[in-house]
Amino acid sequence: QLERIVEGFLRLQDRIILQEYVAESQGRDIRALVVGNEVVAAMERQASDGEFRANMHRGATARAVRLSPEDEAICRKAATVIGVEVAGVDLIPSTRGPLLMEVNASPGLEGIEGATKVDIAGAIIDYAVEKATK
Repeated sequence: QLERIVEGFLRLQDRIILQEYVAESQGRDIRALVVGNEVVAAMERQASDGEFRANMHRGATARAVRLSPEDEAICRKAATVIGVEVAGVDLIPSTRGPLLMEVNASPGLEGIEGATKVDIAGAIIDYAVEKATK
């Protein structure tokens, strides 16, 4: 059935992205905000009942979390590899360890600023000013 669905999408457009469903995440993910080479905030999102996607606009809840040094390193490296200086990096917890789900070069700030109480917009401005004055 999946093959038929993919073939249908490919007829309509030339590329699609498939993402593995990670059941053990139970609708949870981590969003970290990287500015420069620093993780300035992180939150755990929990999908609403009946939903597996932990997007805030789909009714997910969020709470601030502190990442392990290993998870911070994954987030910093992901932003660097993509080549962006401001990034929302999403990790999914799994039995294999954290899985990199997405690197967003234009992340929304409202949800993570609300959950973490970190002034991320201010951190971005400070980073830009510091970079401009060097």
